[in-house]
Amino acid sequence: MKKLILVFVLVFTISMTAQEDAEFKSETIEFIKITGATKAFDDAIDQIGNMVSQENKAAYKKEAEATLDALYDEMATLYMGEFTRDEIKELVSFYKSDIGKKLATKQISLAQKGMMMGQSWGMKVQGIAQKYN
Repeated sequence: MKKLILVFVLVFTISMTAQEDAEFKSETIEFIKITGATKAFDDAIDQIGNMVSQENKAAYKKEAEATLDALYDEMATLYMGEFTRDEIKELVSFYKSDIGKKLATKQISLAQKGMMMGQSWGMKVQGIAQKYN
């Protein structure tokens, strides 16, 4: 009887943990989506789709979009390794605020412009380094 109760408690605990992990993952995927990632991935699908013939575009787009759930799942696992559930909830709250929504719409553009600035800076530093060779 003790073994049966122990097995029941173990199964119940595993079930509760799995449910909590699923909820955490769902919250994390929500966070990823509201940060503007969906637009970036949709834009990438459209840009890559430019090389697909017009008659195959609909099939391409459907198949490409079907890969997004797995990508969001992988990204959620990555974020869950870096943030606690409470932190993800705080981030979701932030991105649902007016300033968070504004950041989400500008984040990709800012990152791209920042990369260009970083590349330009890197070339300047490379020139300085060459001067000292």
